Amino acid sequence: MLRRPKPTDSEADLLREQEQFLVSGAPSAANVVRRPDKRRGEAGGEAGDQNRGSEGDQRDVVTIEDLPDQLPSLTPAPPKKSRFKGSRVTFEDDDAEERLDRHDIHISAVLSRIVERDTSSTPVNLPAFTGMAFPKVLHRSETGNQVPLSLNGGKKSIFARQIAAQRIKEGKTPLHCEPEAAQTAETVLLPNTHVLTLFSGPRLISGQGLAGPNSSGETTRIHRENQAKLQAMSESEIIEEQKKLLSQLDSRLVEFVRSRKAQSVLSSASSSKQPEGSFPLVNRDSDSSSAAALFQKPKEDLPVKPQKEWVHMDKLEPEKLEWMRDLPAPRRKGTKKAMQARFDFAGNLIPPTEDLPTHLGLHHHGEEPERAGYSLQELFLLSRSQVIQQRSLALSTLANILTKARAGEYLSVLKGSVMSTLLDAGLLFLLRFALDDSVEGVMSAAVHALKALLVCEEEEECLDCTFSWFRGLSTFPLLPSAQEEEDEEDEGLDESMKETAKEKEERKSDHEVARQDVVKGLLKMKLLPRLRYMLEVIRPSPRVVQDVLDVLTRIARHSSSSATQVLDCPRLMETVMCNFLPTSWSAPSLPQPHTVHGLPLASAMKLLRVLAASGRHACARLLNSLGVSERLSCLLSAEPRELLLDQTQALRITTEAYRLWTVAAAYGQACKLFIDLYPALVKTLQSVHQALAPSDPLLPLQLHRILALLSLLTQVTHTAGCHQELQAGMASTLSFFIFRSSSVVCNVQSSHLGPDSIPSLPGLACPGWRDRPGLVVPSSPFPLLSGLGLLLKTIMGIHKGLICKVWYILYMDGLDYSRWIITGLGALLDVVFFCHLVAVPIDPEVAKHASLYHQVALVLLPWLLPGSEYLAHELLSTIIFKLEELKLHEETQHHPFPSLQTVGTILREACIQLPSIRGCFLTHLAHLESSVLVSRDAFLGRNPWINSHLLPELTGPTLPSDWPFLPLVSLYERMGVSDGGGLAVEELPPGALPAVTHCLQWLLLLEIWREDALKVIPPVAKLARLSCMFLCSSDLFLERPVQNLIWGLFRLLTRPSKLDSLDLNIPPPGLASFQDLYSALLAQYEAVSFGDRLFGCWVLLPLQRRYSTAMRLAVFGEHVGMLRSLGVTLEQLGIPMERFTSPPEDSLPLLRLYFRSLVTGTLKHCWCPVLYVVALSHINSFIFSQDLGLPSYNKTHIYQVTFTVLCKSLRHHLLCSFMNDEHYLFLFF
Repeated sequence: MLRRPKPTDSEADLLREQEQFLVSGAPSAANVVRRPDKRRGEAGGEAGDQNRGSEGDQRDVVTIEDLPDQLPSLTPAPPKKSRFKGSRVTFEDDDAEERLDRHDIHISAVLSRIVERDTSSTPVNLPAFTGMAFPKVLHRSETGNQVPLSLNGGKKSIFARQIAAQRIKEGKTPLHCEPEAAQTAETVLLPNTHVLTLFSGPRLISGQGLAGPNSSGETTRIHRENQAKLQAMSESEIIEEQKKLLSQLDSRLVEFVRSRKAQSVLSSASSSKQPEGSFPLVNRDSDSSSAAALFQKPKEDLPVKPQKEWVHMDKLEPEKLEWMRDLPAPRRKGTKKAMQARFDFAGNLIPPTEDLPTHLGLHHHGEEPERAGYSLQELFLLSRSQVIQQRSLALSTLANILTKARAGEYLSVLKGSVMSTLLDAGLLFLLRFALDDSVEGVMSAAVHALKALLVCEEEEECLDCTFSWFRGLSTFPLLPSAQEEEDEEDEGLDESMKETAKEKEERKSDHEVARQDVVKGLLKMKLLPRLRYMLEVIRPSPRVVQDVLDVLTRIARHSSSSATQVLDCPRLMETVMCNFLPTSWSAPSLPQPHTVHGLPLASAMKLLRVLAASGRHACARLLNSLGVSERLSCLLSAEPRELLLDQTQALRITTEAYRLWTVAAAYGQACKLFIDLYPALVKTLQSVHQALAPSDPLLPLQLHRILALLSLLTQVTHTAGCHQELQAGMASTLSFFIFRSSSVVCNVQSSHLGPDSIPSLPGLACPGWRDRPGLVVPSSPFPLLSGLGLLLKTIMGIHKGLICKVWYILYMDGLDYSRWIITGLGALLDVVFFCHLVAVPIDPEVAKHASLYHQVALVLLPWLLPGSEYLAHELLSTIIFKLEELKLHEETQHHPFPSLQTVGTILREACIQLPSIRGCFLTHLAHLESSVLVSRDAFLGRNPWINSHLLPELTGPTLPSDWPFLPLVSLYERMGVSDGGGLAVEELPPGALPAVTHCLQWLLLLEIWREDALKVIPPVAKLARLSCMFLCSSDLFLERPVQNLIWGLFRLLTRPSKLDSLDLNIPPPGLASFQDLYSALLAQYEAVSFGDRLFGCWVLLPLQRRYSTAMRLAVFGEHVGMLRSLGVTLEQLGIPMERFTSPPEDSLPLLRLYFRSLVTGTLKHCWCPVLYVVALSHINSFIFSQDLGLPSYNKTHIYQVTFTVLCKSLRHHLLCSFMNDEHYLFLFF
């Protein structure tokens, strides 16, 4: 069967299908024929085919079978037919002219049929005498002399309405009114709400069409009879008949009658004066006429009283007039109901009870008209308005709201996150649409709102302040930390068949990308070309230019790929360089120029600095392709006061120029420029010692400029040293202050999140950093101490004899070093650690503080972030596993079995194995080797080997907080977990047993001597990590060294103080719940335990009464077979029995399982003594409990079944209510 062509078929596929069709010989659905042209006299059929070849204009016509020649009618109505065509008889030879003359009628015949109407009874009205030579001129302001539109029969001119009013005044009928509509009416007012109007003539029936000479008199007679009947009826009878008629008649007919009645009432009201107290007949259920609504609502109830002089007020619209009423009073303060947030134009939240005047323009909204301000929904609506001012005002208000939301001003008064709400509502697309607006004011407001969304000025200021610190130019990329889940389409596919991250990114829509990453979404929506167009073509105001440059800087901080897109955008960087970093410019005529195009800007130089920090290649492109070297020479060769700029702007741009040069020098680039500008640098350096007045407003800018110059000299020195020789030890082996400097500015996860942070737009959590205590406040001594530490470290590396002198300086009277560590100001810790490494073996005074150094190193290790892998490696290699740091002391407490008497021996063996333990952990961290080498180049100042000053993506610390369990967890992950939870591993990997032994030895050392270092790990996490030892193999826990170490750790974890803090109801880190891990342990115990007492103690530990009932149900329900081999005694368990039996069990399903296992013999004292006592205790407490909340029928059933138990001892134990836990222990243990 031939298939139809598809849109995806190529040209080769179409040709192949055509060939198959021709070979098959199937008839075609359409034939190509030539239709004859009648205008040329062509004939159809064969004649047409013969002439086809001779004609130059040949056309092909496609005909389809069963297709009519004429198009069908578009309307379903039948074709029109002439009324007279059937009565005429025509012949083919008749002449049309003769036929026309034959049917023509002479004018005399027409005039002879005219019948004159009798006008004898018609009154003749003469025009009124005015006493004036000419008639009075009519004016449109004289509305009193005009007939209303509702009574005028439609839209009439002002002159026609005045003539109609004059005729009515003279007692004449208006020309447009029917005679029956002008008749007078008699009104009968009924009580309550019913008004009956009796007219002298009928309103609905005119009498036309009746046969007879006196048709109008007949209708009048019938009308009078109806009136007489109505007058003779009472009100109740009229209402009853009315209801009966309404129930019988069609609703549409009723509406028609009511509309005619309302029109007649209005006509009567205008032509006759109503007596005082009477009302016209108006149906309340009918609102078909706006005039009826006017009479329905008295003028006293209207917000304003219409005046006669007002134009177009003859037809009132009460619904629109309601807008002119006074606003209701705001809601009371005592309300507890949540209300919609409303903001003023400055972004301030307006309280619901605040009553603001209406002239502020905050009441132009429909919802809650009494409240001032605009909601977010209303601002979104205004931002898409057709009025330019409304769009600009709405976008400016949204920008102010975003700025205040970033500062955290709404946290205490609003529920939820304002920024998340705005982004979920589509703020990003709204701003992108506004950028495409044709009005410059709207585009400017959109850019300002986009800057408020992306840029935090306090974060940028904080990064600028820390630039001159050690490694201050290195920052983390501002990437979202959320990890994407693997697509279902890629499950089960080979790695080569799966889509790459770039392909998945291109397949996603703009909304999906923006929901995960705001910056990536903007780049996908072509933001960069639009910003380039604004800078190059529109040339906006200075404020908009500043906002655009700030937005570009924030995009460049996102990642190295985003910075590359900024560099690759066509003509974007060329526009920035030519317009905002020119090589020559003239002095501005005004302090605040109207345009900054053609003037150098500090924000443009900062953009180049951030782009250069993204990578070595980007920095080289800026220096060589875009002419940044020439700009640096132009700006730094002269003093700031000589730059033809404002002094503030001159200081800022020279500071940014020094910083950009510093970044380039940190790559080993632009060092030749140092030779060219050497005289200018020396001159600037010589002027540093000049004292500046503290009251000088330019003092902070001068200090930043000097710090940038010193940072430049530092990087140039590093580069020069690397070219001479690679000097080992020129940087810190352990710099606590280095970590703190990075974490305070760049740590997104460990520091507290921002006031209104969102996952798709991460920040540095720096809002309010000047007002908070920390290391980056202006009054912090941290920069001075860090520089002093580096200097002393370098000096002591050159001359080892100065170590003791520096040591005594650090510990002189008045310097409390431990207080520095507690407060976090350990700026000289690098020097202290270096002194410690060298001086501990030779100086007893230094050796006194060895334990303190080791504790600080253990606390510091899990705090190190990506980019500090070299520091982690140095800590593990030098201090962490050093024997001199540990103090050996033995505990000789006597315990039955197994006791801590063997701990001393185990500790001695662990201390001997410390070098092997260190090698074990370094081996498991071998995957960080490349990161360690990159980090080492950065810390040692090997500039030619540095590829980027962007630190690795911040996904977490370099080492996890539970790093002491790393070998054990790694082995568990390598072996994998089966579906049932148990494992049947035939052979462990080589070196698995020594690795697990070394891991357990290190854990035992830390639990005994460095317990405080493990406080960051929850007890439930410790138990979960140690449980991996039972799951990773079928016989690893049976090895003698492993058994001894696990027994020691179990005794330490089950001490009374530790048991109280062990909470198994909270999920361990990395697991959904502890119950899932416990199910795997039960399956493994049934499979491979062989009744091992250590494994049995591990299984019994979670069965304490205060833990979840689900774990006890799993033992007595799903894994009841394990009760035969769970022979752990209470002496071996080492946990008080009260923790298993108190309080009494209240779970009826678990009590039934207890009783069933006892009665059926599944649970016996000789097999499982601990759980046998637990089950007896709970069943006995349930039978003799006085708690009225427990169901009595269960107690009766258990009590009756107990008497049928064959085992006398069991029956005796179940029925002895006087027994408590001590009696049970005395009997069985």
